[in-house]
Parts: sequence; structure tokens; C-alpha cells
Amino acid sequence: MNQPYPVRVGELRPSQLLWAYGCGSLVDLPQVSVVVMGLNFWDSTRCLPIGEDRLLGAVRRVLGPQVARLLGPPIRPVGDGPYNPFTPEASIGVPVSPFPRWLRCPMCGRMGEVGSGLFELKSDPYRPDRTRFVHANCDKVKGAPPTAVPARFLVACRGGHIDDFPWHYFVHGGISDCPGPLKFFEQGASLQTENLWVRCERCDASRSLVDAFGDRGRQLLPKCRGRHPHLGRADAQCEERLRPVLLGASNSWFPATLTVLAIPTKGDKLAQLLADKSDLFSDVESQPELALVLKVLGKSGMLGGFAEHAADEIWGALQAFRNGSYGEEETSDLKKPEWDAFTSPTPPQNWPDFMVTRISPPNGFASLFDFTVVAERLREVNALIGFTRVEPPEEAKEGGTPPPRAPLSNGRPEWIPATEVRGEGIFLRFNSQRLIDWLNRPAVKAREGALLTGHRAFRVARKLSPPEDNFPGITYVLLHTFAHVLIRELALECGYSAASVRERIYASGYGEDPDVAGILVYTAAPDSDGTLGGLAQLGNPDRLGELISQALARARICASDPLCAEHIPIHDRSLHGAACHACSFVAETSCEVGNRYLDRSLLVPTLAGPDLSFFE
Repeated sequence: MNQPYPVRVGELRPSQLLWAYGCGSLVDLPQVSVVVMGLNFWDSTRCLPIGEDRLLGAVRRVLGPQVARLLGPPIRPVGDGPYNPFTPEASIGVPVSPFPRWLRCPMCGRMGEVGSGLFELKSDPYRPDRTRFVHANCDKVKGAPPTAVPARFLVACRGGHIDDFPWHYFVHGGISDCPGPLKFFEQGASLQTENLWVRCERCDASRSLVDAFGDRGRQLLPKCRGRHPHLGRADAQCEERLRPVLLGASNSWFPATLTVLAIPTKGDKLAQLLADKSDLFSDVESQPELALVLKVLGKSGMLGGFAEHAADEIWGALQAFRNGSYGEEETSDLKKPEWDAFTSPTPPQNWPDFMVTRISPPNGFASLFDFTVVAERLREVNALIGFTRVEPPEEAKEGGTPPPRAPLSNGRPEWIPATEVRGEGIFLRFNSQRLIDWLNRPAVKAREGALLTGHRAFRVARKLSPPEDNFPGITYVLLHTFAHVLIRELALECGYSAASVRERIYASGYGEDPDVAGILVYTAAPDSDGTLGGLAQLGNPDRLGELISQALARARICASDPLCAEHIPIHDRSLHGAACHACSFVAETSCEVGNRYLDRSLLVPTLAGPDLSFFE
């Protein structure tokens, strides 16, 4: 912002830099709007490393072998004494830049770009939330200058580009030599789009913003300029059509992420520690250097499990790790090692980030579930590998022609932003034979056909080909719906917020025998919500059986019945059956597929009939 020191404009939680406000996203702060800059602009020396070799391997398969590290967001150290905004530590943070560049004065309506001289930046180093742009020469206000607000209209394309709305081009109906100042004004009592106007004060040309949408907008908006404001550059060419979007709209940024649970994959604990914390020793080339690093880690309290091992032992294990002696076969299926760990007759015990215990199935459901696994300790690691605009990245998981991922940096990234959260969970394995008996019912087969038809229609409407690709199958729909009603029951009865509990579904694919059939519901919150043993205690057979019974009882009747119960995906080309916000949907951050592939009629009898229910 052309200041002698970086201007602080607000704060975000670390997890928000992955799910809501990552590279390329727009952050609408109280006084200003900014875009989060690409990784080239970050000071990676201020970011803490996050170790997870399975996730790093998955990232490398997507972005290339040059990705060396997973790093958390930069955290400003907590110092002694009062906060001083002029110290070097005060400049630690995520770099941002004002966007949109066009601002307007809410009093006089004049519009101009940042840097045009019309608006002046007023920063408050001690109160970042007060940093703002003001219109110092506004002729409608006497006294303190009014705060300028960002122009709420932008343009974006399916290719991942976003740009300021072409105000001059739009008002003049194309390329014009008129450099006149623009003024925003309203006509009519409502704030509908047809009542919002922009006028050129020199040539008096004006146009309503309703012309930016629909067929009229296709004619009036120019070609995409290929702008990536978070990278400070533009692509050479872009053939995608520009579409108007509103500042703060959810379709302006969709994260593309990879998620794994940290599970032990090595032969012993020291090897696993090195795999998870390899970044701590990335620059160690000799045994004396290792001793020095261990001493520093010990003083900073970051030694962890390495304190149990001698330096000689760690050096030998580090050499073996670098030589690949501890390597295991890589798999593109990130869930398979987790499934193997949860279903093992002798699951791993007392690992730093993975501690589970197998117990009896829930009371009253012993014929439907093989067993329960209580996870007293879990660690979830997430990595941001890109983002899309206009259309969500879930389309990429469904084949066809998905929207391209926009880059996080100029050039191939050498590190990727990541976050980690710790919690606990409950894993349930469904009985395969009972699932086979259920799948052979004629009514269930017919319902699977209806869901597949809706899946095909959904993909055809979005020009995804072939239409039947990536249909998960009715086994997945059953497990997914059960996970949702259980999460909702936990939120209603046990004090957990629905957004702090997540799901992970393990299911065989469409047309396969249900050999893999289980769900994991677990806490994944960065704070202490649900990480103190409360969820793990609910895995007790008596308590869990009671919760499942209550969840299934609630699922029988929905507030939107009979419309919800009688919904058929064939009619509206949707990806769910009897499911809605009143009965089955959960927070977007809790669901792994965005509240798709749900049908509570597969769980219990509904108003539509009793023939589909898995639970008696």
C-alpha cells in the first residue's frame, strides 16, 4: 500500500487461510477489501513446518516433485510488554493487496481506482480494524472525510481469473476515448440491480447494472484479460466468458484441498517421528549439526518424542530415512491406509498422533455393525493445492471437463500452505453380509437406479462427460446419510457444534461388494471444542447405541415432509434423495462432498414407504 511499513488491516484464524481466505481469495474486512497474495509474496521463514509424509506425497503427485514442504501460516510471536507496531515482529503476517481497486464514496457517489489520487489511505497501526480509505475532497460532507467503500461488482471467469469490473467500458458501451470521472447513483426505493446506475460526468453516458447480467451482459462485457491479482500478473490469453460476481459471493473462490489423517505408516516410532517431522532436520548434514539442532529444539520445547532417543540413534534413523530404507508403497487412495489402520485386529497403540481402541458395537445394533473403534487421539492435516472460480472444484472429482485450478504462485510452488488440527473420533464398521442382503432388495436396486439417473442428469446439465462417471453407489449414500444424522444428533444432544464435527466415509465403489464400509465422525476444530475426551467417551456401547437410536428416530420425520420424503432426484437433476436442511444437511466444512449423495429413506421408513430402510 505504498507505506513505510506494512499496514495491518485485520486478523484471521489459521484454518480460515485454507477453507475460506486462501491465496487468491477476497477478504471483506470492516473498512477495506483485500486479496490474499500468492506464495511468492509470503515470507516462508516465518511459517512453521507441518510434517505429514503421506499428504506431502499426495501433493507432489498433483503439483510436482519440487514441492519440498508443507508450511503453516505465519504466526507473530508473543512478546513481552505492550504491542509495538513498528517492530520487525509486527510485520509478520499474510501479505494482501487492496482489491477491488475501484472504490466509491458513499456520500457523493464518485468512483475511482486506488492510486488515482481520489482516495487517501488512513492507517491506524494500533487499531488495524480502523485502516481505511477516505474521500478527503468530498463536496457533500463537512468535517471528517467519509470512508470510501469498495465497488461491489467484479468480473470473473471459469479459468480462475478475476478482475475489476470494467466500469468505463461498460458505461460507454465499448472502448471509448472519454476519460471522464464516473459517478454511482441509485434510482428507485429498492436496491434491486435495475435501480443501480453508473454515469460518466463528462459525456453523460449512463447505464444500469442490470445490463451486466444475462444475454445483455454477454454483449456489453469485454473479453477476459486473464488477470491474477494475487500474483500481480495476467495470462497471455483466456477464451473463457467473463461473468459478473458480487464482492463476498461464494462463487468467487472455491478451495481445492487434500486431507489425510496422520496414521503410523513406518516400522517403528522413531522412523514415524522422522517422517512426520523431517523438516526439522532438512539442513542437517552431519552428526555435530544434529546435536546442535536437538539442543535448540530442547530449549524451545519442540523436541517432543525425540527426547526418548539418543542422538546417535536419531542420526542412524535419519540416514536410513533419507536412503529410503523406511519407504512404503505409495498409493493414490489416501483413505486406504486409514481403513487398514482402523480395521486391523491389532490397531496401532500409543502413537503420538494416533491412539485407538477397538470395542464392542453399539448396544442394539450388534447385527448391523461389526465393531466400534474409539480414537482417543487423532491428527488431521489439510493442504491447499489450488482454487477455482465460478464453479466448485468438486466437478473435478466427477470427471468430464472440470474448471482448471488457478495457481497459488508464479512458477511451480516449492511449498504449500497447510493446517493441522487434533481431536478424537468414533469409527463404525458396517456388517458386510447385512449390506449385501440389503443391496439385493428390489426396492433398493430401483432407488439406486433413480439416484444414478439424477447423477447423470446433473452431469449432463453441466456438460460433464461421460455422464455416469464417478457415481459413488448406494452403499456410499447409505453410509454418508448415516454419518450426517449422527453428526446432527451429536450437535443436538451432546453439546458439540455441528461445524466442529467432521465425517470421513470409507465405502466400496459402485457395483462392488461392500467389503469396505465404515464411517468416522471426529472433531476437527483448532480450539479445545471436543478435544478433551468427550466424543471418545460417547463411543461406549450403551451411550452410542442410545445416540444412534435417537438419530434414526429423528430421521423418520422431517419438518419439510412430505416434500422431502417424496423427493426423487430424477425430477430436478439433483444428487440427493430424501434429504434437506431440516433433516440431513450439515455444515459445508463438515461434509466431504458438499451435502451431496444423501437419502434418509435408506436409513429408516419415511412417509414415502418402508421398503428401503437398512435399520429395522
